[in-house]
Amino acid sequence: MQTLREFTRKTKRGNILKIVREHYLRDDIGCGSDLCRQCFQNEVYQLTSQHEIRSTLFKCPHYLVLDTNVVLDQIDVLEEDVLRNVVVLSTVLNEVKHKSSSIYKRFNELIHDRTRNFYVFVNEHHKDTYADREPDETANDRNDRAIRLATKWYDNHLQASQSPKDLQRTGRAATRVILLTDDAGNRAKAEAEGILVSSAAEYVKSLEDFPLLVDKLSHKTFENEKKGLPQYPPHLSMKELLEGLRQKKLLQGAFQASRENYLEGSVNVEQFEKGILIQGRESLNRAVDGDLVAVELLPEEEWSAPSEIVLEEKNVYADEVPSEERAEDEKDMLKQVRAAATSAERTPTGRIVGIVRRKWRQYCGILQPSLIEDTNRHIFVPADRKIPRIRIETRQAAKLLNQRIIVTIDTWPRNSRYPHGHFVRSLGPLGDMATENEVILLEHDVPHCKFSDEVLSFLPQMPWTITEEDYAKRVDLRDLYICSVDPPGCTDIDDALHCRELPNGNLEVGVHIADVSHFIRPGNALDKEAGARGTTVYLVGKRIDMVPELLSSNLCSLVGGVERFAFSCVWEVDQEANVLGKRFHKSVIKSKRAMTYEEAQVIIDDSTQQNEIAKSLRNLNRLAKILKKRRMDNGALVLASPEIRFQVDSETHEPLEVEVKQMRETNSMVEEFMLLANITVAEHIATEFSECAVLRRHPRPPPTNFDPLVKAARYQGFQVDIESGLELSYSLDKCVKADNPYFNTMIRILTTRCMMQAVYFISGSLQKEEFFHYGLAAPIYTHFTSPIRRYSDIMVHRLLAASIGADSTYAQLLERKSNEELCHNLNYRHKMAQYAGRASVALNTHLFFRGKEEDEEGYVLFVRKNALQVLIPKYGLEGTLYLKSDKEGKDGLERTKSEIVFISMRRITPSDAATNVQHEKLIFRLVKPYIKGFSVETESDKTDAQPAATPPPPKKTKKDKKKK
Repeated sequence: MQTLREFTRKTKRGNILKIVREHYLRDDIGCGSDLCRQCFQNEVYQLTSQHEIRSTLFKCPHYLVLDTNVVLDQIDVLEEDVLRNVVVLSTVLNEVKHKSSSIYKRFNELIHDRTRNFYVFVNEHHKDTYADREPDETANDRNDRAIRLATKWYDNHLQASQSPKDLQRTGRAATRVILLTDDAGNRAKAEAEGILVSSAAEYVKSLEDFPLLVDKLSHKTFENEKKGLPQYPPHLSMKELLEGLRQKKLLQGAFQASRENYLEGSVNVEQFEKGILIQGRESLNRAVDGDLVAVELLPEEEWSAPSEIVLEEKNVYADEVPSEERAEDEKDMLKQVRAAATSAERTPTGRIVGIVRRKWRQYCGILQPSLIEDTNRHIFVPADRKIPRIRIETRQAAKLLNQRIIVTIDTWPRNSRYPHGHFVRSLGPLGDMATENEVILLEHDVPHCKFSDEVLSFLPQMPWTITEEDYAKRVDLRDLYICSVDPPGCTDIDDALHCRELPNGNLEVGVHIADVSHFIRPGNALDKEAGARGTTVYLVGKRIDMVPELLSSNLCSLVGGVERFAFSCVWEVDQEANVLGKRFHKSVIKSKRAMTYEEAQVIIDDSTQQNEIAKSLRNLNRLAKILKKRRMDNGALVLASPEIRFQVDSETHEPLEVEVKQMRETNSMVEEFMLLANITVAEHIATEFSECAVLRRHPRPPPTNFDPLVKAARYQGFQVDIESGLELSYSLDKCVKADNPYFNTMIRILTTRCMMQAVYFISGSLQKEEFFHYGLAAPIYTHFTSPIRRYSDIMVHRLLAASIGADSTYAQLLERKSNEELCHNLNYRHKMAQYAGRASVALNTHLFFRGKEEDEEGYVLFVRKNALQVLIPKYGLEGTLYLKSDKEGKDGLERTKSEIVFISMRRITPSDAATNVQHEKLIFRLVKPYIKGFSVETESDKTDAQPAATPPPPKKTKKDKKKK
């Protein structure tokens, strides 16, 4: 049967188009129920009579039909293995797909889970359930009518299919169909049409066998909630927002909450380099980190300055404090925040007037039980300090104490200090290593589920061997003295090197990279999964692979003494490291030895060793020093970050020892040749594919980014020139103190924090001048050398292989738009992987110091109005020293504390005195220099405290960490 669908569409020019489409209706689409003997049944996804749920609302056996809003709002309830025999209408599935891709993906996984009995009924193509749109009917109303029509047809169809005699003989009630909808209008119409209907909340509460499922309900409002006074200004309607943005009265951008001050944030907009400052709870107006918001810019005389105050919300039960008292407290805090603003420091300031698009997600954290007895309402404290506390209702508070849990936000009404949300699930005990690692991965959006069977199906069959055909297609380099140099314990070895003397006196240098693209073919499930993950994520003692372990640690890893496929970049260079020629080819190699950096360094330093590997390493090391000096002379920056490594217990996975990573000449040797390979490949693919080469750029930071560095160096008597990378490099080299060997490293750590994020991009999207890599002082750069752990390198390998005829090209390889989308994902995944790695180091540092006392020396990294940011070099550990304000409200840095002036990068002695269990962060206390009433007092301090202007000489720190 055929019908016509007619609708009109307005073009950009204002013309009205009438569109007519043929729509086919069928009468052979089955209902999917095992009770029916009339329809053709698909045995895979049947609705069965075996799974019956007892409900106090509906005593009869029943199937469920879900409205779109139920799927969108109650996906956490649906994911619980409770609801069975659910009819999913194609109308609902299409609406969910258009409204939320993330929920559609989760819902689709439920549908494909054969144990859950979710049946997709294509009501839009069934002759009895298709609903044509009526004149003046909105699309939403038409969809609601289609859902009601399909529900009624299903109920009538099932009742007609069930024989009264059989029901009487078995004593069973007839199976009915129930519509779940949270739309009051749709529910009223359904009741009028004689359809069994309920809201999702009422139905879930009626399930006697699953009382805890109520905790997972999404709440727009809480039951019996007092209608309090508004605490925030109203948001503008979407119509008002769009009109304000069109007239440029409002500005649009992503909101970034401050990690250090909960009353502060900023909105990144194109018109302002540093974004728009937002201060105060009313101006923040219920925005959550990541939301796309509309901002009204304040008059210039009302502009403020970033407070530089570290401010955490300490009153967890703020909703239970009288509103007048709370308002007075916030006024005092806001007064502190704005106190320091001067005309020279002022920055564009605004207030948030509406939310264009929410970017809420699931949040990890802990439950803070209410002080009121016999209540289900509690406060959830997120692990991410940028996220506000969330009010939830749960009947499991006692069970969830000392557990890491996941909560999601449902709504944020004007009359509530905090957003409302609901409990999703528990992750495990607080402080447990597996649980804490799970929190890190979830909070940083790291894909870490097991590889699916579909993905694993594209792996090579074992045992895998290299065939004669493979040898014929590749260059045989098995006789070369190739070796790899990596960190201890590395199993995903993706690069190896060789260097040999040529008869003409020159040297041949080769970089050999694992040929991962041979095993991962474009477009299959394995390729898509690797592209989605983007990068391997390294936590302490744990690795989240981008590709399955069979590839990462076996077939692609260039282990010693085993034949492996490689992609080789080979140069002919003279004795002064000048490149005379280059070539690329796919090869078969057999690494003669896999070494650690330390082992390679021992061979280089031991003059008695004169074998081929030793000669190769010494030549590579000599050439690397020349290449590095040449880069430095061109303006490449030597940056620093506090890096440490842990010795981890093999059973408990807890840290046993911690030490700063040692950098040897061999580290630099490998790095130099990887950089040379990346630059060489970048030049080649940019020439061959000028519009679609995958490259990496490092934008030059805006001058304002360097303000903390310039200010800190000036305090110490040094001038930092930021005019160019070369000038900056020279300035950093001069920042040396004879009495403080760590000072130059501190300056370089500060410089690192001034840098922009390096990003992947497609060559055709930018001008050539914008390809520049600021940190490396390289006009063009890419990533070629780590395809086991970076998907960008796989993309580069495919481009390089196509350019030399080693592999065929394909449409997507040369498609700029799809590759740009891939680059955006890779940039996001790399950033999140970095943050996750740092969070893992912070967690393990915290666990290492639990119950320990230790003396160490610290340096002030940043000076805030009421706190010092301190670095402990030995452990690469950062923490905050909070300073108390005096009676007049002035803090210790506006004036002095005991006449001791705090200056950035001065040596101090902090003491770690307690633990913030929620954020896994050490809290420091000052030991030296001694400040009465602030420092940790010792007997010698009490008797010998110096009131003089000059600080006492630096002594060892005392680190005293309480157990959780």
